[in-house]
This record gives sequence, structure tokens and C-alpha cells, in this order.
Amino acid sequence: MESPTSFNSLIEDTIKNHWDRDALTDYKGATLQFHDVARKIEKLHILFEHSGIKQGDKIALCGRNSAMWAAAFLATLTYGAIAVPIQHEFTPEQIYNIVNHSDARLLFVGDVVATTIDAEQMPALEGIVYIPDFSLVLSRSEDLTYARENLNALYGHKYPKFFHQEHVNYFKDKPDDICMINYTSGTTGFSKGVMLSYRVMTSNMQWAFQCIRPHVKDGSNVLSMLPMAHMYGLTCEFLCEFIFGNHLFFLTRLPSPTFIAQACADIKPAMVVAVPMVIEKIIRKKIFPKIQSQPMHLLMNMPVINRKIKDRIRQDVLDVLGGNLYEVLVGGAGLNPEIERFLTNIGFPITMGYGTTETGPMITYSDYHDFENGSCGTAVINMEVKILSPDPENIPGEIVTRGDNVMNGYFKNPEATKAVLDDEGWFHTGDLATMSADGHVFIRGRIKNMLLGANGQNIYPEEIENKLNSMTMVNESLVIQHGDKLVGLVHPDMETAHNLGLNDNDINEIMEQNRVELNKTLPSFCKISTVKIHPEEFAKTPKKSIKRYLYQNAV
Repeated sequence: MESPTSFNSLIEDTIKNHWDRDALTDYKGATLQFHDVARKIEKLHILFEHSGIKQGDKIALCGRNSAMWAAAFLATLTYGAIAVPIQHEFTPEQIYNIVNHSDARLLFVGDVVATTIDAEQMPALEGIVYIPDFSLVLSRSEDLTYARENLNALYGHKYPKFFHQEHVNYFKDKPDDICMINYTSGTTGFSKGVMLSYRVMTSNMQWAFQCIRPHVKDGSNVLSMLPMAHMYGLTCEFLCEFIFGNHLFFLTRLPSPTFIAQACADIKPAMVVAVPMVIEKIIRKKIFPKIQSQPMHLLMNMPVINRKIKDRIRQDVLDVLGGNLYEVLVGGAGLNPEIERFLTNIGFPITMGYGTTETGPMITYSDYHDFENGSCGTAVINMEVKILSPDPENIPGEIVTRGDNVMNGYFKNPEATKAVLDDEGWFHTGDLATMSADGHVFIRGRIKNMLLGANGQNIYPEEIENKLNSMTMVNESLVIQHGDKLVGLVHPDMETAHNLGLNDNDINEIMEQNRVELNKTLPSFCKISTVKIHPEEFAKTPKKSIKRYLYQNAV
């Protein structure tokens, strides 16, 4: 991709060039073509203009993924306002904090959020707009009320004959203009507002055009299941595919493995972007039962037939995901090693990326042809990556990165900014990793999660959890420290246990056997002293990372 004159010019060009093509569909619902998106953007621009919204004003959006959410977000950027996406899973108190802290003038809300928030807690807001039809939930401005009540008339007056490609003319952004304040999911404490410039977004698009675009042909169908209020879903699923001119289908409800498989069968996506939990559940529920039969198990271990069997299984996995995809890009957390080895062993096109909200999000990525088990790729275009370690290949150190993808800082929080951005422009991620000689990065854990053994050894709980999660009947786990002992909190696969008629004693015996087997593979200072059953799923952030801080005193 040649460097565009502005990020908004990419949006403008794709709308003009794909005018009569399908753009955004709510799965099992209505479809907007690119010209429909353009008209909704134009109506919102008229609403903003007549309400006194200026370039640089903040507009917050909080709702589930949908075509109308996408249109409202695009309208905000192309007007020159600053978007403040808010995860719809956040509590009302978190929403109030973000709206108030960001100085948002307008708030777009989805159907569920609209029923849970109290406008009195956001006194500076001038209006709340209902995402499904852009009606007003609240107006504290006569100009806003008038503009919404007369929106069709104002639109008709501006375009008395028609609205066509030549009328699409968007705000010409400059690289260092702020386009978004994205609040981190905040696994500990209050989330911080990450200021992202248009330079960050353009640079991430250059990565997408270099690495994804050559393999996804124009007009392809793409599935959107990650929350668009999170940078991973916003950039890798929504913005890059929309700018490619592809047709996005939004899963408007919580994606279960069965629901995703049905959607993939209908949509036949050219690319799947997911968090590990989604892929792991699909493999465990849809694929493993097929290959654990005695005949299949025997055939997989026969060298003469092995390759054919692997090809067949790979095709089965591809078919579950629609049969038309180039690759599956996983990010947000580490993929379970057992699942990863299985997929690479059958030649499935799986790869891992790594990034942060502060880098909008991309830091590392490799095409599946260059994927190495356990890694999350090499540095993406416009970014440098290094490991702060005396021996980066063998001793984990903090990942630091600098380049065009790095944020301007945290909104109204210079202390937090200074803590992660050094004088040379390096962003300190807080993640620990090693790096191979050819630049592949291998995440080892979070610095703040690292535990200290009795004799001062560094213990990386994520590495132990990866092993534990691959063991019998373990659905997910968390390793915590209790005094000088390590305890494994385990949420068992309760569905399988129920189907097999297992009681609590049976599950405890299985977990104790798992503990014994696990400890055989661990150094003495990492051994688990006991396993404690956690009957419910662990609470998670929107990107499905376990909220560790909730469980530090669970024993």
C-alpha cells in the first residue's frame, strides 16, 4: 500500500470504489451496502454540525457489535471528532468514569446499555443517541433536539437531487491528530485512556495491506466476533476488512462454538480473527471427539497412512470454519500448546499475533507459513522490537517497542505515560519474552504476574497454566502463590464430568493425578502443592484474559 494522504482518505476511497457492494451485515439481519453506510455517515455529520460538535470533540460509543455501531464510529472519525469506544461489558460505573474522564459530548448506546445507565451520572453529556436507529435517548441541547427532529429535512435540503460518490468528502487528518481514546480493559484498577493518532491507524493499515490483503480477495466475506471497542477487533477484523472493500458479518450475540460454526458455514469467511478460547473450544468440541475413536487413533500412528489422515482432519477443521479461509489469526492471549501443536501437526493455517491497546494494536505477526510453535511472530512493518535481557534467546526480559504504532500517551495521565514511554520513544509493554535469532518473539508472561520462589527464582505462572490446561478434564486454570507454596485453581470441564456421571470425589481424584503428572515436568521450585477446584468459569476481561487480581486471595 502506498502511503495515503490521510487515514480518512482510505475510508473515503473504499466507499467510493465499492459503492454498490454489500458492506456491513448483522448476521441473520439487515445488510448495509457501502452507499448506505455513506448516507448514514452523512446524516450523522449533519447531526454533529447542527448540534455544534467541532473537530476534536469527543464522541463515546458503547454497544454490542453491529452495522450501526460501525457506521457511527466511521462517522465520528470522518467528521474529525475523537472516538471513545467503550466495552459494552463494562459496568455502569466504568462507563460513567470513561464518559466523564474523556469529556465526551455525545454518547452512542446499544439496546442493552441503554437500559442500564443513568444519565444523571454523566452531567456533562449533551446527548445520548440510540445506536439501532440513531434516535435520541436524551438531549440536553436545543440544537441537538432540533437537528435530530429535522434531520431528514436538513439532509434533503443539502442534497435535493441525490447523494452520490462525488459528495463523499471527509475530514483530512494529519498523522499526529488524535482520532481515538481507547480505554484499556483494566485488569487491575481503573482503566487508562490510550490516545491514538491517525499515524497509528495508518501504520496498522499498512501492515494489513502488506500481510493480509494479498491473500483475501476483493469482496470476500469476513466474520466479526471480537468486540469492536477493543483495538484487536476494531483494527484486525473491522477497519482493515472494511477498507479492503470486504463484506463484514457481525455476530450480534455471544459467540458459542456451535453458533460460530453455524455462522462460518453460512458466511464462508476468507479470514478468521479470534481469541484462543474460541479456537480451543471449537477444536475440543467439534474435532477431538472425531479423532479419539480407536480406529482413527491407530491410523494416525501408522506412517504410511498418517499424511492422508492428517490432510483429512485438516480439511475437517477448515470445513468447521467455513472451508474458505486463508488463515486463522489468534491474539489477545496465548494459545493452549496442546491445541497449537495439534493444528500445526496437521498443517492447519494457524498463526499468532501480539499487540497492545497502546500500539493500536500490532507489534508482532508472522504469516502461518512462517509460524513457529509458541511464538507470536516477528516485528511488523514500521515497528522495532527488542527484549531487555542480557541473553534474549534464553533469559526472559521485558518486551519494548517503538515506531509508528505507538500511542501519544495516556489522556490526562502524564505520570502513567512517563512510566511506560521512555525518553528514546520505547514503549515498555510489561510483557516478558525471549526472542530467537531470527526475530520470533516467545511470550513468557506478564511482569506483574511473575512470582518469586522461596530461593528467589522467577516463576512464570502462565507457563505452568499452559501445561495444566492440557491435562485431563481441565477447562481452565490459574496458578497463585499462598505463602511459599503454589496452588493451582482449576475450573474442570463440568459438562464432560456430568456426561460421564462423575461426582466431586471423582473430579478431585483426577485433579490430584493431574497434579502429580504435572509436577514430574516442572523444576522443584515450580511444583504445585495442591489443586483447588473452582466450580465456575473465571471472570474475564473482554479479550478473555482471566482477571487474576480477583483470585489472589482465593486460598
